Amino acid sequence: MLYRRIPKNGDELSILGFGCMRLPLKDGKIDEERATRQVRSAIDRGVNYIDTAWPYHMGESEPFLGHALADGYREKVRLATKLPSWTVKSREDMDRILNTQLERLRTDHIDYYLVHGLVDTLWDKMEKLDVVSFLENAKADGRIINAGFSFHGSIDDFKQIVDAYPWTFCQIQYNFLDEKNQAGTEGLEYAASKGLGIIIMEPLRGGKLTNPVPPEIQDIWSEASVKRTPAEWSLRWIWNRPEVTVVLSGMNEESHIEENLKIAKEAHPNSLTEVELQLVKKVEKSTGNS
Repeated sequence: MLYRRIPKNGDELSILGFGCMRLPLKDGKIDEERATRQVRSAIDRGVNYIDTAWPYHMGESEPFLGHALADGYREKVRLATKLPSWTVKSREDMDRILNTQLERLRTDHIDYYLVHGLVDTLWDKMEKLDVVSFLENAKADGRIINAGFSFHGSIDDFKQIVDAYPWTFCQIQYNFLDEKNQAGTEGLEYAASKGLGIIIMEPLRGGKLTNPVPPEIQDIWSEASVKRTPAEWSLRWIWNRPEVTVVLSGMNEESHIEENLKIAKEAHPNSLTEVELQLVKKVEKSTGNS
């Protein structure tokens, strides 16, 4: 496993993070036995960043992780969860939600706590409800260690939020189809210039980049001298950016976990050749037209 450093705190995080939004299911609920094996196996093999949120799996992801990270596994990871900003109606709600999350996750602190899903109107609301004092107080009393935010808005809004508080990190959607969508490459570079660690979500565009792969796109990938799966190309393209700290994967198939772990041993920044980058650009243009 390769690791990258968060600039503001020096934490060495695994470049592959385990996202707990799409855990394996059984009878419509989290398959806790299988999912626990998957999470613990990934941790045993070097993954040290685990990401969840209040609404994932209809509210069951956090309680699941509280059980899955027992037996010493909680101490091996940096745990991330999120304040569901759209549900907050008062400053008191923030403390109530965080305290409930601590109980659900069976821990006394959240290592990486995000204000969830910010866009311009939500951030304006959270500022008025005094989210800044909430974050400062929660850091001071040890309930959270690092404050960040996740984002799904425009680049102008993103820059405003980056500049509004001394965040340690942020989480953005990013892949080779989203260079100019949402925060995009401009936001990635802006956040990095401010010293933020950057967590990437939706690296495969919810599976769009890998399943199914149209024959004309596979033909382009097959032009490469080094043969890789579409998932590996997509992940390596993101990890090629030195600004990226962690890429989250919502892994729920053992074969996908194995593939991602293998790639995460080798995906150094600036390791793709110019020819390979042009190949990805060719796929991007073809995918955009398909």
